[in-house]
Amino acid sequence: MIDSLRQEAQKKLLAKNIVPLIEKISALPSLQASLELNESIKINFTSLNQKEKKQILECALALKPWRKGPFELGDLRIESEWNSSIKWNLLTPYLNLRDKDIADIGCNNGYYMFQMLSHSPKSITGFDPYALFKCQFDFINHFIKTSIVYEMLGIEHLEKYGKKFDMIFCMGVLYHRTDPITTLKTLAKSLKNGGEVILDTLILQTQEDLALCPRASYAKMSNAYFIPSPSALQGWCERAGFESVELLEIKQTQNNEQRKTPWIDTMSLEDFLSPYDLNLTIEGYQAPIRGYFKLKRK
Repeated sequence: MIDSLRQEAQKKLLAKNIVPLIEKISALPSLQASLELNESIKINFTSLNQKEKKQILECALALKPWRKGPFELGDLRIESEWNSSIKWNLLTPYLNLRDKDIADIGCNNGYYMFQMLSHSPKSITGFDPYALFKCQFDFINHFIKTSIVYEMLGIEHLEKYGKKFDMIFCMGVLYHRTDPITTLKTLAKSLKNGGEVILDTLILQTQEDLALCPRASYAKMSNAYFIPSPSALQGWCERAGFESVELLEIKQTQNNEQRKTPWIDTMSLEDFLSPYDLNLTIEGYQAPIRGYFKLKRK
């Protein structure tokens, strides 16, 4: 079953806008490189000539838009839309990844998975069905050749995957799902006994057991369906089979974390908020506030 799903997913790599990207990545030179992890994913090259620098730059530009990052390849800095180091630094004190099997759902280009390497997990598996993100991951991984497994599959394939995990990261995914409780059940069933989920989702700031259901869009996202209060989310998690729900942090998204850069060429946070009140979205809803939770399976 999972092999047929993989084969179907691989067809996305044959799209006419993706094939040239794969060719560019395949043509990249083999270079001696080392990985340095700080706020960016930094690749240090032993030596790099001007032709190689140009080739790397052209490939990186072809792979736009870069949503997660930043990345540094030699003296090239990819300043992504999201400064993902802010979220990673917020979560790091709550993590124990050593010798654990880790999954990252909606892993994008792998920024967080690369960061996880410094925590010495047993294995890291990323799930994301988007071909461009896979190409960005392959571009970075071409130089550092990590053991990270990248599956072009979605959360709906997780139960069929045939492997259970000690910890699952599910960040920025739940509000895109039309059935969030089913999604949470899938996460719970994909954990080993006593396993944990690190969940990051938009939340509604209220004490009530309520969820915002945007009519047409939220912050210009037409695929945002349910934005729960922390209390409502706790109820969803209990229904899904989690024994404990720990609220780690609540943080409003600011423009130092999400902003326009030359590496995206699209709209960003400033375009999604009301020009009259930055605490409201363009539609008049509460501006994006994220809750970070640790869920433990029964």
